[in-house]
Amino acid sequence: MTKKFEQISIKPGFMKYNGGLLFRKITKNEFEFKTTIEKNHLNTAGITHGGYISSIIDSGAGTGAHRAANNALCVTISLDIKFITPTKLGDKIVGFVKILRRTKSMVFLICHLKHKEKIVASASGIWKILNK
Repeated sequence: MTKKFEQISIKPGFMKYNGGLLFRKITKNEFEFKTTIEKNHLNTAGITHGGYISSIIDSGAGTGAHRAANNALCVTISLDIKFITPTKLGDKIVGFVKILRRTKSMVFLICHLKHKEKIVASASGIWKILNK
């Protein structure tokens, strides 16, 4: 691991309002992010809402794409998520992002979320690198 986690949800918006996301670089092509499940992240069944799981994957993996693209703006083109194990109030979720390929205009990656040693969700995605 290369450094401590940093809060990436510093501007007003959805992720800051929902508790924020901590992020760190592991290697040039690998990143980690984490959060803790709060009451407002739960659905009526008392487990973490799939929309929140999707949001933290999109934000954490998107930040990985952004960093892999030398901090260029990136937008999600495709995000395929598989929900595997539910989580609940107080669970600490850790995401892992691996950049598979970067071209001039795209970033291809995979991501998985874990709680302890259990896989919560897995995803693959494509991000478009925007020209300034």
